[in-house]
Amino acid sequence: MRNPLYAAYESLLTREVAKVGVPRHVGMIVDGNRRFAKARGAKAHDGHRAGAANIGKFLRWCEEAGVEVVTLWLLSTDNLRRSQDELQPLLRIIEGVVSDIAGTGRWRVHPTGALELLPVETAVALRRAAEETADAEGLHVNVAVGYGGRQEIADAVRSLLRRAAEEGASLEDVARSVTTESIADHLYTAGQPDPDLVIRTSGEQRLSGFLMWQSAHSEFYFCEAYWPDFRKVDLLRALRAYGERQRRYGA
Repeated sequence: MRNPLYAAYESLLTREVAKVGVPRHVGMIVDGNRRFAKARGAKAHDGHRAGAANIGKFLRWCEEAGVEVVTLWLLSTDNLRRSQDELQPLLRIIEGVVSDIAGTGRWRVHPTGALELLPVETAVALRRAAEETADAEGLHVNVAVGYGGRQEIADAVRSLLRRAAEEGASLEDVARSVTTESIADHLYTAGQPDPDLVIRTSGEQRLSGFLMWQSAHSEFYFCEAYWPDFRKVDLLRALRAYGERQRRYGA
């Protein structure tokens, strides 16, 4: 049975968020799974499973609030250097999460990362989820797997130059074509709105390269809870804090 005080507080936050408005795009750094497990004397993959169990709920909360796009950072390029004993179970958990998201039939999955750096079976699972949900009209969910901000920018510039070469452009023409707009057109999130709000759990107050280009004018919110402990009220607090801020867009 739900705690009536918690339910009342959740209702209060929901009303307050409705008054101030919500971000269109929320970036989520899901951090703290391993520390959650360690605090309970469990293994790392137990923490990752607990974190995975929270993702579907988080997406529903975002959908209920009126958020249109969510980017979930599930695995960084740095994480790929972890021991195989930890990495392999984590990849299987991520594949399961992505399959579950696609299985709802409500949300559109967009892989956001360097898929060529991932094991074949993981890359295939991500591409399959994207294909299966291509016509979904609900929440747009970017799953950042094998993602690094520097890697993304390097890939964007490489893609831009490759297209220019295919079109027979001269070196001088290529140089002129490199603009902030042209680079943005080749990012993993090309065509999407930049994140209005970036949330990180676990108490860490840094972005670690998450959406480096896109978050230039984002608002940031750092939550003390480990990701598996993140609750709906934590999201509502973040949305309320965002709505109460005066965005300056770098000014």
